[in-house]
Amino acid sequence: MSKSIRGLNPVVAGVLVVAAMLPVTANAQAACADRASLVHSLSNDYAERPNSMGLAANGTLFEIFTSEKGSWTILATRPDGVSCLVATGEGWGSVPRLAQGPAA
Repeated sequence: MSKSIRGLNPVVAGVLVVAAMLPVTANAQAACADRASLVHSLSNDYAERPNSMGLAANGTLFEIFTSEKGSWTILATRPDGVSCLVATGEGWGSVPRLAQGPAA
């Protein structure tokens, strides 16, 4: 697993690894725009806030936005600055972090 996502919750890290394998293209069906406008929309329309992030080997920044109601969105921002919605869903929940180290 990449150094930049090692400290993440294993579930979040797994989601980011899978998302990194998905093609992120700006075609007629992809919801792509500048990051600021997408983040503004996620905040105002869905009450979603940043939850986790990770950097893929190709330089794409993946962010997971979640709301208290359980909705979630994965946003990918490419090195050229274009951001695209990768996936959305319902039922987001946090997984408790397991203790690490000698005392675990």
